[in-house]
Amino acid sequence: MSNKQIAARLGQIVLVLIGISFITFALVMLAPGDVVRQMIAGGSDLQITQAEIDAVRHQLGLDKPFFFQYLDWLGRAVTGDLGTSFMAKKPVWEALMERLPGTLMLSIVSLIGMMIIAVPAGIYSAVNRGGAIDYIVRGFTFIGVSLPGFWVGLMLLWILGLHLDLIPIVGGEADFENVIGPALTLIIPMASKYTRQVRTAVLEELHQDYVVGARARGMSETHILWREVLPNALLPLITLLGLSLGSLLGGVAVIEMVFSWPGLGRLAIEAITYRDFQLVQGVVIWIALMYMVINLVVDLSYNYLDPRLRKAR
Repeated sequence: MSNKQIAARLGQIVLVLIGISFITFALVMLAPGDVVRQMIAGGSDLQITQAEIDAVRHQLGLDKPFFFQYLDWLGRAVTGDLGTSFMAKKPVWEALMERLPGTLMLSIVSLIGMMIIAVPAGIYSAVNRGGAIDYIVRGFTFIGVSLPGFWVGLMLLWILGLHLDLIPIVGGEADFENVIGPALTLIIPMASKYTRQVRTAVLEELHQDYVVGARARGMSETHILWREVLPNALLPLITLLGLSLGSLLGGVAVIEMVFSWPGLGRLAIEAITYRDFQLVQGVVIWIALMYMVINLVVDLSYNYLDPRLRKAR
């Protein structure tokens, strides 16, 4: 990828972020209900005068036309000021950074666990296609991708937490003990999906002409598998891995709510519940940015991982 192409991709990221921020701002501000009343009273029955509501609305600039409200927010966002969360009583950027370590921990543990299971299982299933182990692996992966994530989480809490006392039932802190439950809930569907992807990719490569040629030259099956097939089979999976990482870094809202995990997904749910429009904007922008930046990094990595692209440069 040339410098011109990289600059074009960065320009696309900026334009997409502006578009996403405008749509999110519109959806939050035009939703039914009074943002200012929710900000002052929350969910209580506190009596608020109209004068107090008008004063806060003027202070926040919410008495301006919608488009000018968005331009005010965009002008501050460009300088790094995403506003202040009335729910967290702190700057939005600070609230995001507080939840980021939990999201990073959950993402890394889930990805490592998924790869430990999916890559060996997919390879072994492909090499032994049609055997008993292949059918067993395919059966488990079919079940894994079919189960709803929230149901898996609840079952893990019930079995591992309530009956076996292996994981905490109530979390709340980002530590290794509490990460086991949500990580397992994410690993099960991810490992099932990637096992099937690895199996399919390896099977496709095993039927390529270069494999037939390698066998004709007397190369061992072990050499063909590890030195010839796997580098070509696993390369396309980098894109899927990047998408999964982007999704995890944006937070997994349902799983985080089930396990009370302090991540960005749970923060997004809380912000939407309290109609904290500044915080909702910040979370959505973060999620979109993670997706696009990781996609760009994945595309750049292809230039170094794929020998064909290296020769074309």
